[in-house]
Formats: sequence, structure tokens, C-alpha cells
Amino acid sequence: MDHLERARRVIRHEIAELNRLLERVGDSFSAAIETLRRAVENRAKIVIVGVGKSGNIGQKLAATLNSTGAPATVLDCQDALHGDLGLVTAADAVLALSYSGETEELLNLLPHLKRRGVSLIAVTGRPDSTLGRAADVVLDVNVEREACPLNLAPTASTTTMLVLGDALAMVLLEARGFNENDFASLHPGGSLGRALLTKVTDIMRTGEQFAIVPPDASVKEALGAMTRARTGAVVVASPGEPLAGIFTQGDFTRAFQADPAGIADRPVSELMTRHPITIDSSRLAAEALRLLESHRIDDLVVVDTVTRVPLGLIDTQDLTRIGLV
Repeated sequence: MDHLERARRVIRHEIAELNRLLERVGDSFSAAIETLRRAVENRAKIVIVGVGKSGNIGQKLAATLNSTGAPATVLDCQDALHGDLGLVTAADAVLALSYSGETEELLNLLPHLKRRGVSLIAVTGRPDSTLGRAADVVLDVNVEREACPLNLAPTASTTTMLVLGDALAMVLLEARGFNENDFASLHPGGSLGRALLTKVTDIMRTGEQFAIVPPDASVKEALGAMTRARTGAVVVASPGEPLAGIFTQGDFTRAFQADPAGIADRPVSELMTRHPITIDSSRLAAEALRLLESHRIDDLVVVDTVTRVPLGLIDTQDLTRIGLV
């Protein structure tokens, strides 16, 4: 068996174990979601405990929960027994991760957690273990065999635990009505935050950078406006009136190739693109990006939501400048 076939064998095995997990998801999962939702809505937190590989999964789950607005923290079992247990309150929900359900460090912590009156959710491969029997809700991540050829290294078991954790975080997100704006408020940095927070009015070209001429302007006047604004398009509209069209460098090139004689003096309204793609001034920059990409255009006219009066222009270069593309 070559390396590639061995890799496929591992992947197929883990997929099979995930399919088994899919079949087992039931009422206990719904109970876990409601437990977590109550904790978050009561301004409490989700406390995650685990040791070894389960602890690593717990770290990732806590990061996912925090990034989707569900306050979560990872509690080290040993540190908890030496003072850190003070961060746990009765209103908290505890997610205890242990495949065997018999991890000594975790079992030593269990009586103290129960004494504090927390809601305990066990994520374990052995529901009848000490951890499983002590929990209020048990989520079964049992696997028939690890993907490890020796059946020793945690592989399929950690994959099922990771996927179940993702399912908890994503279903909890939906149950709480968490939306894009909420997500943006937690991710203000980077391209993701910029895409979700930036509006078209924040990046559109206005003032001297916005080339606009009336419909009776000549092509020569339109080109002059484009040159002064250093843009590849001029918006065509009478002052205070709805958008009439747009005249781009591409429009000029096509018209010039078809009939170059006297083109400079022709009214721009004869050569402009009527009914161009526009975007309302209330929309997000990410939506402008989608329009530019889906219609394969370089310029997008921003219009007033009600009057359709042009307010500005977005060029693909503007999106590049702020890091959206």
C-alpha cells in the first residue's frame, strides 16, 4: 500500500466515524444547546475543561464560541484545584471533554464543580463512565476504532469531538439569533471585519474625485471630467435628477473604433450605458464587491435609496485600497 492509499484509508475511516456520529445526534444535543443558550442569555459563561488531546479540542471550541459571541473560557483542571475554581459560578455551563470519561485530573475536579451547582455537559466516548454518570447532559462521541493503524493515537475520536464542538457552536449561534452585524462587531480587524463593517458611503468617490456630467455634455467634456477626477468612468445625470447612465473608457473605445469622426463633439448621452448596475447608499462594501465581481464591471454607481440620484462612484481600485480584494 502506498502513501496516498494509506492517507485515503485514514480519511475514509474518519468520514465513516463522522457518519456514525451523525446518526447518534439526538435529544441530548438539543438539551445541550438549551443549557448553553440559557447560560449565555443569563450573562454567564461556558467553561470548558479537558486534558491532553481533549484539552486541545477544548481550546479550539472556546475560540469558536468566543468569536461567535458566546463567552467561553478554558479551565485547567490542576489550576482549578489551586484557586482558579473561583471563576466558576452557579450560572455557568460546563463542557467537560474526556473520551474515556475516566481522566483522573477531571474526575478530581467533578465534585467541586457539582458543589457549585453548574450545569454539566459531558462530551465523552463512554456515556456510562464516571463523567457520563455525573453529567446533566451526555453527548456521545464514541468511535469503533481510531484511524491510527495501531488503534492507539487519538485520531477519529478527536475528529468526532471537534466536529461535535463545531456543531454546538454553530447551532448555538443560530439559536441566539447571532447575525453578520454581531459577528462584525467581534472581528473589527482584518479583511473580514472591513468587509462586514464598511459601507459603500465610506469608500465611494465624491467631490473632486467623482466625475459627473449632464446628459447634454459632449464626449470631450466627459473625458475631461474623467481626467480631472482620475477615474475610468463618468456618471451622467442632471443636477438633482435620477441617474441617466454611465460613460466609461470602454464605451469610448468601442465608439471610437466604430466611428472616430466627430466623436468628441457628440452628446455623451448617445454613447453612455443606460441603466447601469447601481448600489444603494445604505449597503455594505462587501455587497459592492459581489456586484462588481458577478457583473464583471470595474465601476459601480452609488445612488440614493429613494430618489436614485447618484451620490458617488466605486471603482474596484477603491476596494483594493481598503483590502477587500
